Amino acid sequence: MKAVVLGGTSGIGRALARRLSTRGDAVFLLGNQRQELERSAADLAARRPGNTATSSIGFAECDLEQPQGFSAALDAADAALGGFDTVIVTAAMFASQAELEQDHELARRLLTVNYAHTVLFCELVRERLLARGGGRLTVFSSVAGDRGRKPVGIYGSTKAGLSVYLEALDHKYHAAGLSVLCVKPGFVKTGMTAGLKPPPFAGEPEQVAADVLAAMERRRPLLYTPRMWALVMLVIRLLPRFVMRKINF
Repeated sequence: MKAVVLGGTSGIGRALARRLSTRGDAVFLLGNQRQELERSAADLAARRPGNTATSSIGFAECDLEQPQGFSAALDAADAALGGFDTVIVTAAMFASQAELEQDHELARRLLTVNYAHTVLFCELVRERLLARGGGRLTVFSSVAGDRGRKPVGIYGSTKAGLSVYLEALDHKYHAAGLSVLCVKPGFVKTGMTAGLKPPPFAGEPEQVAADVLAAMERRRPLLYTPRMWALVMLVIRLLPRFVMRKINF
């Protein structure tokens, strides 16, 4: 693969980038913090097989709050990789329901980043990949978007919209060679979930990264990870509304 990873400097994105680099795939990092990009690029370069001076990892700044920079960041990735064929999007914003209800500006930012700007970024990627005959687009949504739930109402709504968009993208362009994977992680122990009480089946970034790469290789359109969450969310989707009103899940 010639993979662009947006959000590859932390959490699951970093685990994915490390796995790609370790097995010899070309990787280009996108993120909104230059120091973290430099540090992560050096780490990935050191992990490449037969590490040499030519093993350097490229990177460019790309902030999901600044869509005017999307095209330039993808141009830089194209130039460095000689045309990418894979894009992985793990970057997103998260805040608790209480924080979002109390801070309307924070809510506006999260709604914009997690849905509108993520879709715009994916549209730019879609155009480029289709122009070169197809490729892979892997985007992280969330189990939070499967049902309207009290603790994640606003955040979950952004993921619900993103999941519908990705499904439609798969339906429309699969035959043209675009392989779209919507990843729906459950609770994963990352910086995003720091401070929250993990459930008994909480996942680790490395485990999720392995699941995602396997699903990409099989060109699957949808992945719940850790896998227990597929069963958990099946039950949640089937619960009657009057039950959902009573529980705090």
